[in-house]
Amino acid sequence: MRHPCMSCGACCSQYRVSMHWMETDASGGVVPHALTEAFGPHQVVMRGTWESQPRCIALDAEIGMSSRCSIHAVRPQACRDVQASWEFGEASPQCDRARIAHGLPALGEANWMPTIDMVLVDAIGAAPSSFDGVTPAV
Repeated sequence: MRHPCMSCGACCSQYRVSMHWMETDASGGVVPHALTEAFGPHQVVMRGTWESQPRCIALDAEIGMSSRCSIHAVRPQACRDVQASWEFGEASPQCDRARIAHGLPALGEANWMPTIDMVLVDAIGAAPSSFDGVTPAV
């Protein structure tokens, strides 16, 4: 099952992503400082997320088709805190609002059900085989 976020990206192009400046690598944190801009005396935001039509600079996506965070391993805590709806058994209002704003349906429990691939085998006409040295009569 492919994670629904891998074909979404709506939250990364819907919300401002702000954090304390100490989350950046310029201050011992992990978020690349070069991808942020000042936002008040103690905060920074991910570039692009404070625009009238937000889109995080780290987002590599075609919304609703494919999505990837270019800094996923070092993304801000604010990003880590947004859960996909029903991934952990409950709805996420932030996820739902972002998806709906981009014309995508909200996720439901069914999005997290594993799929079972079935293979049908046609035994008719199959070559005879032996089982414990006994060849079946054909």
